[in-house]
Amino acid sequence: MARQHTLGRRLAFGASASLLAIGLLAGCTGTGADEGDVVDQGTSSEENASSGDTVVIGFSGPAADHGWLGAINSGAQAAADSFDDVDFRVAEGTNDASAQIAAVETFINDGVDAIVLLPSDGAALTEVAIKAMNAGIPVINVDREFSSPFAARTTVLGDNYGMGVSAGTYICEQLDGKSDAVVAEIAGIDSLPLTQDRSQGFKDALEDCGLEVGPRVAADFTVQGGESATSQLLAANPHIDAIWNHDDDQGIGVLAAIDAAGRDEFFMVGGAGSKNAMELIQDDSSVLKATIIYPSTQAADGIALARLIAQGKTMSDLITPSVPNRIVLDAPVVTKDNVDQYIDLAFAS
Repeated sequence: MARQHTLGRRLAFGASASLLAIGLLAGCTGTGADEGDVVDQGTSSEENASSGDTVVIGFSGPAADHGWLGAINSGAQAAADSFDDVDFRVAEGTNDASAQIAAVETFINDGVDAIVLLPSDGAALTEVAIKAMNAGIPVINVDREFSSPFAARTTVLGDNYGMGVSAGTYICEQLDGKSDAVVAEIAGIDSLPLTQDRSQGFKDALEDCGLEVGPRVAADFTVQGGESATSQLLAANPHIDAIWNHDDDQGIGVLAAIDAAGRDEFFMVGGAGSKNAMELIQDDSSVLKATIIYPSTQAADGIALARLIAQGKTMSDLITPSVPNRIVLDAPVVTKDNVDQYIDLAFAS
């Protein structure tokens, strides 16, 4: 029961960081309370933590070929295990949209109570998600959005644009008015909307303090890609003041290239929040001085929300008597000053 309560608090905290609680006025509800009082019609923390009817939740995500995705899958399992009223059904992870569609079809045919889905391709999975919704099965969409608002009851997202803003703001603060600073960017896969959003947020934040993105390369979210792209970046630019690397998994290769080049005149900011990155930040032993969280707890949040929705419960810290249909999690900056607050939630690269 204690694990349930802890998970609930974490979920409520993450959602509260990005949502406004909309109160229901007593005058509108006819409760008889004084006009202007806010009436909480939702379920309490105690009610949410207590066991209810058993809920069958189907979960499908991509293959865990990346540290962050591995943490997504293990987090979903841990969340399900923390509730004694959840019957958890897991489809084999796959990057094949057709195989994932088949897995969701199986969940529909089995009549599960809710589906948590991190789609390999949001657009490709939209139709089958709508089919589940039309069958009365609430779908909780995680990380990669469907192309229709009718495909999900609730969507849980990390804040890609916010990651860029957080990275750019931190770099602005550290450079503190150095208007001629050379700020480099090592992106992920440029064709992905998430990379585009991260880059746009970074550009906008730098512009706000009078800086601009200088040399920029794109890798592919892999160690090898990070090392190759960074080697090219360093060879072409003899002086850099700061670097933002979008992803801590590819950051292993980025740091290897930096070490091989013997460069240390700049500081670096990472992205996502891996354990090895946080340990380097904690030790203050490399050019990596900060990382920006992209929560690997999104699927765990999805499991907790699926349970609440299927049991007709609400998020206890909100006044509105329903679970929100869209939750965007925070993108905080982790430095040596606050790393102890985040390292327990870090994922292994």
